[in-house]
Amino acid sequence: MPVKSLLTVDPKKPPWEQSPPLHNRWHPAIPPVATVEEGEIVRVEMVDWTGGQIKNSDSADDVKNVDLTQVHYLSGPLKIPTAEPGDLLKVEFLNLGPLPGDEWGFTGTFHKDNGGGFLTDHYPEATKACWDIEGVYCCSRHIPGVRFPGLIHPCAEQRLLSNPRLQREL
Repeated sequence: MPVKSLLTVDPKKPPWEQSPPLHNRWHPAIPPVATVEEGEIVRVEMVDWTGGQIKNSDSADDVKNVDLTQVHYLSGPLKIPTAEPGDLLKVEFLNLGPLPGDEWGFTGTFHKDNGGGFLTDHYPEATKACWDIEGVYCCSRHIPGVRFPGLIHPCAEQRLLSNPRLQREL
């Protein structure tokens, strides 16, 4: 069964310049941007949770200064014509991965002045490690000698590896 590309993103553009523009919340006032028929297989691309604020660089200043009012960007919403309010929908993710030409991710810790994190008392400064994704493995120039399977997960807050450019095939 062919996969229809439903929503695409340009990793070089901010979320509000994407077509259609991305949003960072689910709300009834945000209209659907595309329609998916029940059982249809589609491809939906998205940007990382920071909307591209974190760069593949050696400086952690972007993590230190990330604008937390401009995060959690979402592609969609999608309309399912046969679904009604209150219905429970089953969505199957067939493939998750980086967009071609943008195969990298990052891990980082927030600066204590920008919300900190779990171990802020021990790590008060912002840090960042960029990871090059090669197949299912990733390695980092910031943490030499480490290579591990970087399993991509659609929930940015629960991923060990925050992959900035995900593609989703639903």
